Amino acid sequence: MHDGETVDTLERTSAGHLPVAHGGELVDLYVGPERRAEIKTESKGLLSWDLTPRQLCDLELLLNGGFSPLRGFMTKADYERVCREMRLASGILWPIPIALDVSEDFAKSLTAGRSKIALRDPEGVMLALLHVEEVWKPDRRQEAQAVFSTTSPAHPGVDHLLNKSNPCYVGGRLEGVQRPSSYDFKTLRLSPSELRQQFARQGWRRIVSFQTRNPMHRAHVELTFRACKQAEASLLIHPAVGLTKPGDVDYFTRVRCYQVVLTKYPRGTAKLALLPLAMRMAGPREAIWHALIRKNCGCSHMIIGRDHAGPGKDANGKAFYDPYAAQELFQKHEAEIGVTMVPFHNMVYVEDKAKYLPEDEVPRDARVLNLSGTELRQRLNEGRLIPYWFTYSEVIQELRRSFPPRHQQGFTVFFTGLSGAGKSTIANVLLIKLLEIGGRPVTLFDGDLVRKHLSSELGFSREHRDLNIRRIGYVASEITKNRGIAICAPIAPYDAMRKEVRAMIAPWVDSSWCTSPLRLKFAKNAIAKVSTPKRERALSRSLPVSRIPTKNRPMRTSPSIRLNSLPMRRPRKLSFTWKAKASSGIRVIRASVSIGPLNRHTGVLACVPHRLPRLCSCYRPLRRSTGKIGFLPAKQNFLRREDY
Repeated sequence: MHDGETVDTLERTSAGHLPVAHGGELVDLYVGPERRAEIKTESKGLLSWDLTPRQLCDLELLLNGGFSPLRGFMTKADYERVCREMRLASGILWPIPIALDVSEDFAKSLTAGRSKIALRDPEGVMLALLHVEEVWKPDRRQEAQAVFSTTSPAHPGVDHLLNKSNPCYVGGRLEGVQRPSSYDFKTLRLSPSELRQQFARQGWRRIVSFQTRNPMHRAHVELTFRACKQAEASLLIHPAVGLTKPGDVDYFTRVRCYQVVLTKYPRGTAKLALLPLAMRMAGPREAIWHALIRKNCGCSHMIIGRDHAGPGKDANGKAFYDPYAAQELFQKHEAEIGVTMVPFHNMVYVEDKAKYLPEDEVPRDARVLNLSGTELRQRLNEGRLIPYWFTYSEVIQELRRSFPPRHQQGFTVFFTGLSGAGKSTIANVLLIKLLEIGGRPVTLFDGDLVRKHLSSELGFSREHRDLNIRRIGYVASEITKNRGIAICAPIAPYDAMRKEVRAMIAPWVDSSWCTSPLRLKFAKNAIAKVSTPKRERALSRSLPVSRIPTKNRPMRTSPSIRLNSLPMRRPRKLSFTWKAKASSGIRVIRASVSIGPLNRHTGVLACVPHRLPRLCSCYRPLRRSTGKIGFLPAKQNFLRREDY
């Protein structure tokens, strides 16, 4: 027998010892060259749907067999039974519903049993053909309760389902045209069939898979070493690089850390591959889902740790799932899953023994050291030392590349308020001070300038206002991501849009947001209301501010207006100096901008009284007897309460 024939025989023997794919067959939905050409020709007259990032991840795993035995997006019967019983209509175990969500308008254009949809990526490249078998409008709150055991929007999976996904579902058979394009880490993006081939080539028969969405440190390495020793198996490090929990470390940084950690294992005992999975953070159900995907990839064992695929805690500080609920549910269905669970408790560093141990194996009087993810991020932000026992120096180096100290990070300051409230004045002062400090580029997005250069075609309807603020938020997020400073000063009256902008910027800013108003504190504790040209013109004509003649439609307010401010953990003060002309010559006035609570009775900002020299044309006293502008009645409504 020739050497080549011997190798082929060994590969076939090893492949025969790998677990059979879920459902009995590894699905491959990609069509041949002839059918591919027919589909592309046919697609010119078909309806098209541009896939979202989550749908792209689902489609890739449907086409390459990662979601075997599924052969397309679920129909209503499969969907309902999966939500209710964790089973397909055929009775096969499957815990997570996989359906294509589309808009109502698009759903109305479809005919079940007759329509076909060309599924495309964001660049318009056709990836697959969907034969529409069923279209329906699900009860998404009921789905959230069934799959996530909660309807709280604090759960990221629930929030996406209820607030970000489309209201109608489409189910049907798929024909794959081509794989979604990926230009990063191409050698690590292995399909289930490719992984099985590599396992067979290396003679691996027992493989432990390790699912992760975080960088790996010494505790993870010790955990995987113990798991492999316990199972007498090789290791597959199989991180999810699709959508994970908001706020997670980006997968580019994580993969570089995984590549470093891979060198810590004996050669030939561990492999790294990337899984394009859009996680749902569904806890116990998701643990089973992860195991079925790894079974399709050829793994015989899987590590299930503490709070596997859990999203953390709810708004009240209570965990969404019991720490070991995933292990309990997995054990209940272990035989049907076909993958052996390797359970583990949380790993902690025992200083007396100078090594990591599971929590349940720590001696009673031993001193335990631990470093949470929050504390790790704080140390990175402050440039502080990270203990040697926690992680490897090479991993620290990669993390510091992506998470520089706070003074090198970008951030966004978002001022908002009524027309004439002083946003532009304060923003310009802040701009000058930051430019004076130097070190980072600073960009100002004043509402009037943005309207002139970026949104000149927009009007002042709610839809156009939202689009204008969305554009500002997107550009500000790009500046922040690239470690610059963005100062925004638009009229942003709607809370929903402000939250959307905040969500755009939040991944690049390591700080909490403070939803409090702006307040000006001036020397000698002299405080009065903001006076700007627009406000003065209104008051001089005895008009309420809500009726200032501008392009804006009249705006209404509640007695407790809230304004978004610089993301901070506590109120802070920014000092600056103005030079103002007076009759006796140039006078210097020192003042400060403070982020703090708003006077609930007035709902407006403070400014300079008449006793101080006039700083600029927008700061003039109107009442010489008192030196301040009178309070606005609380009954006047500029913004609807429900908008806040």
